[in-house]
Amino acid sequence: MDNLKTLRQQNSLSQQRLADILHISQQSVYKYENGITTPDIETLLNMADYFNTSVDYLIGYTDIPHKIEPVSEYALNADEQAIIKKYRQLPASNRNLIQRTIDELLNNIHLK
Repeated sequence: MDNLKTLRQQNSLSQQRLADILHISQQSVYKYENGITTPDIETLLNMADYFNTSVDYLIGYTDIPHKIEPVSEYALNADEQAIIKKYRQLPASNRNLIQRTIDELLNNIHLK
């Protein structure tokens, strides 16, 4: 759990201070950082919450140090947001035309 040591040092915490925060022993922090033992799930979750990171980062499964945010199917980028904003300004008859045009374009793509 090299990332635990890195996070602790980046936050200027001693092993004892981190242990106090997590309600574990300093010896446990030492053992986690040196790969002697591994924390239980509850302790891992507490660490991740405290450092605002993911369990995957703590255990070295990812190099992404921040929490992974869930992305909904409808998360829009800037271009998509602009299109939706313009679409909403159209009268219903024009919206139907846009929908038919998109359907036709998609059908053409699927026929190729």
